[in-house]
Amino acid sequence: MCVQMAWVQGARAQDAVVPVCFNYGCASQQDVQVGLKELERVRARLLMAGDAEAEREALADIVGQLYGLAGRQTPVNADRAGNYLDFAVEGRMDCIDHSTTTTRWLQLLVQHGMLRFHRVLEPARRTRWVLQHFGAVIEEIEPPPGLRPEPTVPDHVPLMLALCDCAEVLDDIPALPPLASSRPGERYVVDSWFVDNGEAAIVLPLANWLDGEGPNVQ
Repeated sequence: MCVQMAWVQGARAQDAVVPVCFNYGCASQQDVQVGLKELERVRARLLMAGDAEAEREALADIVGQLYGLAGRQTPVNADRAGNYLDFAVEGRMDCIDHSTTTTRWLQLLVQHGMLRFHRVLEPARRTRWVLQHFGAVIEEIEPPPGLRPEPTVPDHVPLMLALCDCAEVLDDIPALPPLASSRPGERYVVDSWFVDNGEAAIVLPLANWLDGEGPNVQ
């Protein structure tokens, strides 16, 4: 199966080369060069994301932009949402092409240390009646320690600990509430098959996607 997580360093150290699948079932592949300026633009966009929800929103846009870049270097600029609007056109992409390539885009970001709130998993498959559909998957992780606020220690706690052996005073330190959108372990599908080349990918909770949610395209 053609869902390997592949990317390699480009001829120039600052660039990356990502193989893009097309013509259905990964029948064709062509390398796309992602230059330093593009990588730094992506990094800056992701650094603006202060939590997991914002990072997912950024990823939807970034995946679309990377496909737009691929469309300037390969025939995938002809790809349209679903399978029927571009049937038999050179550069068309089915869900195997998309899930494979989108996973590679995401792995590229991981390799460059750009993801702070998610990790990349193997593509998921859903089956409805006789139809199968594949999508790239990310999983939310605990946010980096530096992004969490430090607990506020009441003034009396250090004094009480110094005067007596009363560790129960530590209970007076208020617990930190979780980040508003923090749901470690929650999985999401990043599905670019639903949209035309260059448009933002659709990001859905995996459970909803498995239940058939997503734009009504064929």
